[in-house]
Amino acid sequence: MSGPGVGFEYPPTEVSWTKRDALLFANTIGCTVDELHFLYELDPNFTVFPTYPVILPFKKTGQEVIDFYAEQKAVKIPGVPDFDARRVVDGQRLVQFLKPLPTSSAGKKFEIRSKVLGVYDKGRPGSVVEIQQDLVDVGTGEVYSRAIGSSFFVAQGNWGGPKGPATENFPPPKGKKPDVEFEDQTSSKTPLLYRLNGDYNPLHAHPEPGKKMGFGGVIIHGLYSFNSACHGLLQNLGGSNPANIKEFQARFASPVRPGDKLVTSVWKTGEMKGEWEEVRFVVKVADGKVCLSNGRALMKVVGQSSSKL
Repeated sequence: MSGPGVGFEYPPTEVSWTKRDALLFANTIGCTVDELHFLYELDPNFTVFPTYPVILPFKKTGQEVIDFYAEQKAVKIPGVPDFDARRVVDGQRLVQFLKPLPTSSAGKKFEIRSKVLGVYDKGRPGSVVEIQQDLVDVGTGEVYSRAIGSSFFVAQGNWGGPKGPATENFPPPKGKKPDVEFEDQTSSKTPLLYRLNGDYNPLHAHPEPGKKMGFGGVIIHGLYSFNSACHGLLQNLGGSNPANIKEFQARFASPVRPGDKLVTSVWKTGEMKGEWEEVRFVVKVADGKVCLSNGRALMKVVGQSSSKL
C-alpha cells in the first residue's frame, strides 16, 4: 500500500514497567477482588492484564508526569501536514496478544516499534493517522503484542490526501439478544485515576481542551472504555484468564463523560477461527448512545472466573 507517510518508521521507543504499574493499571480498568491474579503481586498466578501494552507508547520508561502535547509533537511524518496534537481523539484500535507479558520488564529491554500504515484526509471533519505498534523484546526479537490503531485529528482535513479505504465492520448478529451484558459505572475520578498509568492528555483532566474541541468539557479516555470493555469480556466469558483472549478491537464512536454508566452487550457468533470463537460487542452509555462500536474479540469462551461460579 502506498500513499503519503506510508511505511514511515518512527525511531524505536524504549519502554519499561514495574509490578506496581501492572497493579495500578488493573485497578484503574475495573479488575475486582476475585481477580487477585491481576491485583496482588504475591498471588501464585500474578499476571499483567493483556491490554496493558496500549499504555506504553504514552508512558515509555517514565514514572513522572509528562507534557503530553510536547511529547506528541516530537516526530514529523514526512509528506503530510503537521497535525495539532491538542485536537486528537482515538479512532479505532485492534490489539493482538502474541505472548504473555512478564510481570515486570526488569532484566530485559523492550521497545515499541511503530510504523505508519496510512494517513487519510477525511475533509472538513479531520484526518486519520493509522499506525502499527509492536512491543518487542530487543534481546530476542520476539513480538509480545501488536496494536493497530488510528488517531483522528479533529477539523484538520482538506489537505489533498487520500480518503482511505472503507472500514471493515463487525456488527452484532441481527435479531439475536445479547448472550451477556455487563455495566461499568464511571465517576468524576475515572479519568483522573486512569491517566496515572501514563496517558496525561489534558483533555481528560481539565475542561478547557474539551470545550475547544466541542465536547463541552472533560471526557474519559477512549482507551479507558476500551480496556474496561476488554476486562468485562475476559471476566464474563474468558474466566478472567488472559490465555483465553487472542484479539480485541473496537471503534471509538462517541465521547464518554465522567459519571456516565457504560453498558456492554456481547454476542457469541459460533464462528470459529481454529480454537478461537469470534465474539461481537457494543458499548453504550446508559442513555443509549454507542461509544464503542465495531467490537470484536477472538476468545476461548469458558464462562465466568471459577471464583464466581
